Amino acid sequence: MHPFEYVAPTSVEGAVKVLGEHGERARPIAGGTDVLVQLRGGRYELDAIVDVKNIPELMQIRNDSDGLEFGAAVACYQLYEDPGISAEYPGIIDAASLIGGIQIQSRAGLGGNLCNAAPSADGIGPLIVYKAVAKITGPNGSREVAVEDFCTAPGRTVLQRGELVVSISVPKPPKGFGAAYERFIPRNEMDIAVAGVASSVQLDSSGHTFEASRIALASVGPTPILCGYEPGSSGYDDPLAGKSVSEDSIAAAGKLARGSASPINDMRGTIEQRRHLVDVLTRRTIGLAVERARAAL
Repeated sequence: MHPFEYVAPTSVEGAVKVLGEHGERARPIAGGTDVLVQLRGGRYELDAIVDVKNIPELMQIRNDSDGLEFGAAVACYQLYEDPGISAEYPGIIDAASLIGGIQIQSRAGLGGNLCNAAPSADGIGPLIVYKAVAKITGPNGSREVAVEDFCTAPGRTVLQRGELVVSISVPKPPKGFGAAYERFIPRNEMDIAVAGVASSVQLDSSGHTFEASRIALASVGPTPILCGYEPGSSGYDDPLAGKSVSEDSIAAAGKLARGSASPINDMRGTIEQRRHLVDVLTRRTIGLAVERARAAL
């Protein structure tokens, strides 16, 4: 492995400076559960590793009337062990409690899961259906990017030279909102999803009509897929808005999600298997999201 410098800045500005100096030959590290494995595997030749866990803004959690905001270096267990966050954002907790095993969850976080940009990432789909936004700081200042626009290719993101994800912001779910995430894996723990689906729904006050929905797919395309959305566009074709909560409308959403998938054949599954799984998991997650939404009315 190529020798590299270990840097542990205590400010966002310090991290941005090091990342800007080294460009592609530097990587931030929070949990390290991805980048250290990739380094050993020869994916990168780095001159610097930037440990961001000493930066206060990347380790903070705020959950109030405006919504949830957590630093990019916050570990998964810090989210699912918080009773308030678990109660209000169960779709995100579904993913946070699935990433790796419990040892991994004590280090890995949703910020790193997002920045790693693996097509199979469990954490990205739930963030998408909650309309989460990544807050980024770099040499040219700060900007915000919707999570559905963040990944551009396997292992690639919108981050430019010297930029760093500081936090992830999630709006407060309104009454009648519910979300869920499920995946299919060959083993019970520490496996990569063959397919994963996150769904969110907004119900009317009666609980019998969909006002809005989102369906996000994992491991069935080069990037996470928000069904009905073209990355970078302002339009979104909601698959369930205005429809009654029924088996027929949910089944139609499953078929739409199946058609939105663009999987490949590999050692973990076939194209047809993955398309079938997307259909099944979409119907399951919408059903669970409806249950959670009705409980929130």
